[in-house]
Amino acid sequence: MNVFDILKERGFIQQATHEDEIRDLLAKEKVTFYIGFDPTADSLHVGHFLQVIAMAHLQRAGHKPIFLIGGGTAMVGDPTGKTDMRKMLTSDEIQHNGERFLHQTRRFLEFSDDKGIMENNAEWLLNLTYVPFLREIGRHFSVNRMLTAECFKSRMEKGLSFLEFNYMIMQAYDFLQLYRKHGCKLQLGGDDQWSNIIAGADLIRRVEGEAAYGMTFTLLTTSEGNKMGKTESGAIWLDPEKTSPFDFYQYWRNVDDRDVEKCLSLLTFLPMEEVTRLGALEGAEINRAKEVLAFEVTKLVHGEEEAQKADEAAKALFKTGGIAGSIPTTELSKGDVLGIDVLDLLMKTGLTPSRGEGRRLVQQGGVFINDEKVTDIALTISENHFIDGGLMIKKGKKTYHRVELL
Repeated sequence: MNVFDILKERGFIQQATHEDEIRDLLAKEKVTFYIGFDPTADSLHVGHFLQVIAMAHLQRAGHKPIFLIGGGTAMVGDPTGKTDMRKMLTSDEIQHNGERFLHQTRRFLEFSDDKGIMENNAEWLLNLTYVPFLREIGRHFSVNRMLTAECFKSRMEKGLSFLEFNYMIMQAYDFLQLYRKHGCKLQLGGDDQWSNIIAGADLIRRVEGEAAYGMTFTLLTTSEGNKMGKTESGAIWLDPEKTSPFDFYQYWRNVDDRDVEKCLSLLTFLPMEEVTRLGALEGAEINRAKEVLAFEVTKLVHGEEEAQKADEAAKALFKTGGIAGSIPTTELSKGDVLGIDVLDLLMKTGLTPSRGEGRRLVQQGGVFINDEKVTDIALTISENHFIDGGLMIKKGKKTYHRVELL
């Protein structure tokens, strides 16, 4: 199967400049393609991970990835999706962050034997001379057209600095440089980068008179449209020092039922037949699909040993006498617990003496079910909350209580 069709079947592709031409190109020749990553933090996060997985699919099909570190563009900051200007980082911070990105990426992509390329746009951006750059590159950009781009529209009310206004031109210049240096014909990225990507393809056409292509991937969002990979404590990072393998595992173990099939498709290499089978599970059985999702994604990011440890630790936590010690347990029949709200459950387990105290505890963010914060005081307990016949409530940071179905 053409890798374009694989990416489409798995739900990656959102937009393409020339869909039929890109599909034919990927079928007929070994294509050099790139994605840029601005090192604005010292670790990749799960949003980056989706794009790296897409790069891995393409590399496995024989195409050559360029992993571009935005050492130059990070000095300016991408205004896309931001209501305020990004925090300015120092050169040392950007260099350190870029090195961390490259270290993490080696787990997913192969760079030896000319199978992949690592580049840093600081190499060509930081040494540009201003007036020659304006004459050679700036003249090809229409300010009127740039102002209609989504990446700038959201900033017009609060104000868009001239510094950030240059970001699109710089990213387009990256594409031109990689075309000249490596014959790179295809730029990929998240769907929020569409305006920047088509600007680069257009620049190559204007300056070199050659065809170049762009394609965007779906953003990793929940079924409700919220960006995935965020928790109350912050982003879900690939660095085990920032997000432990256990917490990483637990995040995927607790995704919404409606998001399981999509995550399996986008973030694992499981065959689509298995993804479809797991995604079709219902009721309590969907928990098995979540365990597979959590294990597979954790294995890719942290290795099989850490995934196994996280899996065992998660299961132990739901058993009396597990890693959390002797966890107090309440046994209830289905009739006693299914259909009641979380405030009644807190009272039945003795964690709160009254519904009023339970309500205050939930409103203060102090109640977790299966490691997911409860935000709705009317949350109804269902069979889906039970894993292997057990449900774990956490009150505050340290008080655990297990509920077992009789």
